[in-house]
Amino acid sequence: MSSLTRIQLVLALLLGGTQLALPVWPQVHPIDAQHSVITVHVFKSGLFSAFADNHEIRAPISGGFLDETGRRVELVIDSRKLVALDPRLAPEKRHEVQQRMLGPEVLDSDRFSEIRFEASKVEQTGQDHFLVSGSLSLHGRTRPISVHVLRSNGRYHGDAVLKQRDFGITPVSVAGGTVKVKGELKIEFDITSVAGPNPAESHR
Repeated sequence: MSSLTRIQLVLALLLGGTQLALPVWPQVHPIDAQHSVITVHVFKSGLFSAFADNHEIRAPISGGFLDETGRRVELVIDSRKLVALDPRLAPEKRHEVQQRMLGPEVLDSDRFSEIRFEASKVEQTGQDHFLVSGSLSLHGRTRPISVHVLRSNGRYHGDAVLKQRDFGITPVSVAGGTVKVKGELKIEFDITSVAGPNPAESHR
């Protein structure tokens, strides 16, 4: 305990205070990028969709934090590092999907390299259930978004649906529109933060 904290405690006792206003230490923890996962699901549509493939994309987190005291969240993704998983596709086909996804037809990742989610409001809706509201910046556009989140064993799980056109992205269409992807994407996340020391410990 620091000298200042001891003095405050003694003064409070001498003055006969029955309630002590102890400092509330902020609990801001970096996102654990190595143990957090964001997956994007892209679904097929169109007349010949039975002959097309759904796509599964990994979106590695490059930065961010969880602020437990201020109830704020920030996630940052480098769009250039998104990876098309699609294990059922042949390697050359998967490479084609990867190039199209990162290219000017979809993400245009060389121009818009950062994807950022900033939550400004977190409401608890039940035991370990939260409604997280904020903004998502993608492809040069920022739109409001709300996500339902479940906390379990120190991890945060949830999913959201995005409309590509809300961010200025036209869903990919080939073969005259007989094969295309749906305009809505499903985002799934499983996130944890880096456990750090209690900030109070460093003031002892």
